[in-house]
Amino acid sequence: MQPASQRQQLQQAVRRQPTDFIAWVMLADAELEAGDLAAGEQAARRALQLRPRHPEALARLGRVAWMAGAHGDAAQLLGEAAASAPQHPGIALWLGHALEDAGDAEGAADAYRRAHALLPDEPYIAAQRLAWQRRLCDWQDVDALSRQVRDAVAGGRGAVEPFAFLSEQASAAEQLACARLRAAQFSGVRPLPPASVRQRGPLRIGLLSNGFGAHPTGLLTVAVFEQLRQDTALDIHLFALDRDDGSPIRQRLCAATRLHDVAGLRHADVAARIRAEGIDVLFDLRGWGGGGVPEVLALRPAPVQVNWLAYPGTSGAPWMDVVLADDFVLPATLEAHFSERVVRLPRAFQPSDNTRALQPAPSRAACGLPEHGVVFCCFNNSYKLNPRSMARAFQVLQGVPGSVLWLLSGPGRADARLRDAARAAGVDPARLVFMAKLPHAQYLTRYALADLFLDTHPYNAHTTASDALWAGCPVLTCPGDTFAARVAGSLNHHLGLHAMNVADDAAFITRATALGNDPAALAQLRTQLAQARACSGLFDMAGFAADLSRMLQQLASERGWQGAHTA
Repeated sequence: MQPASQRQQLQQAVRRQPTDFIAWVMLADAELEAGDLAAGEQAARRALQLRPRHPEALARLGRVAWMAGAHGDAAQLLGEAAASAPQHPGIALWLGHALEDAGDAEGAADAYRRAHALLPDEPYIAAQRLAWQRRLCDWQDVDALSRQVRDAVAGGRGAVEPFAFLSEQASAAEQLACARLRAAQFSGVRPLPPASVRQRGPLRIGLLSNGFGAHPTGLLTVAVFEQLRQDTALDIHLFALDRDDGSPIRQRLCAATRLHDVAGLRHADVAARIRAEGIDVLFDLRGWGGGGVPEVLALRPAPVQVNWLAYPGTSGAPWMDVVLADDFVLPATLEAHFSERVVRLPRAFQPSDNTRALQPAPSRAACGLPEHGVVFCCFNNSYKLNPRSMARAFQVLQGVPGSVLWLLSGPGRADARLRDAARAAGVDPARLVFMAKLPHAQYLTRYALADLFLDTHPYNAHTTASDALWAGCPVLTCPGDTFAARVAGSLNHHLGLHAMNVADDAAFITRATALGNDPAALAQLRTQLAQARACSGLFDMAGFAADLSRMLQQLASERGWQGAHTA
């Protein structure tokens, strides 16, 4: 049954039987799946009136609060529901989501473990538990959980979140299988009537994201949009799923483009808004990442739909036509594992804000760093700091006396667990230094105090690699066999720093140790990076914008567009 027709049938059912508790609960689910929070809340409250304190009704009201961003209220409502229905795995799962966002990291882990214990064979719940344990650097049982999730994907059993799956040691073929299973959950969505690329005039380019603000997506793209503002062949429209955060980045985005605030709209209304604006090419800048809206893309609001930037892998979705990449991050050997047509830019696929000025760095003491000694850093998110990546980092510390490893502080007890892992590896846990999350400009200045960025595997540094290189800190990486494992390598490649892309863990440890013990070599490397930054195309956003415009015009011409000059 089509989702829309199912909603309509449930709406008719509650009109016929207004005291049908189950129908109101099911209607709440259907409205929330459609992205209509107001209607979902109304249905959930009606169910709660019929059966006060009933856990199923409380849980739906908790979901409403969670989707609305009222995370504390969501955690309270779902906590009440879970206490009343301790054997309900779905409620325990939702409670985990709410506790995550409410800042109770360890409580979320407990909720996911409880959900998994109640339904141990469900791969989606196993994957949720696995992903959150990776975020907490809690590696107990992660190998068994990873095997369960990968076996489920291989067998086509259930759908797990493709974004979390990127952190597993899985092949590109497995990632495609995972994405296709997830996309198949939207097979019942009926697309809008077909649309065509306009024949004349400026191309209308749409970009859909929940990151148009002080967010990695906004930070990476804003300078490109500012360059494209002068391009008469393109008319740029941003469709913001996030509300205005008041940040300078949001202000710059608004000034450089036409920004449409679609936050909180139903999925069908977002798609209708995109269609009404006559968008020719629509970029999905979220994909399977958190806050994405595959329901909108599945409605096919634009004739050409492109997967780019935020999700480093294939969508596996029939509604995505193109993936935008470069020759390093997505070589020909990987094309068979992408459902989209691969289109490559002649430079790195990832743009950057090259207008950022670096503020003076604070002192080492102010950052908790020792006055002397090499500072290795890795400011990747905690879920990327897996046993393999940390084991090689610990070996580097052992090979460079007096050195420290500077990390981004993680949620819950993640930092304490990493110190425990260091101790178990024979490394003094005091040699791990943690940095709290900071505003972007303050975080960026810290790279001046770091000597070398030690990348992670299989999900490596993306925005953080770009940040480090822009700020003058070299990045050492070991490119793998998936898109997510090749982004830092792509940045080095396009800078001409080929020696910073090594073949394996042994070479990684050898190279990092050698650099750490040779101050002159480190200084020379930083000089080489500074020269490459100035003369390579990696941070040339005028060139990036020109390449992107040419690519879009080529795509459109294949659909019969004749160019702005014929308008």
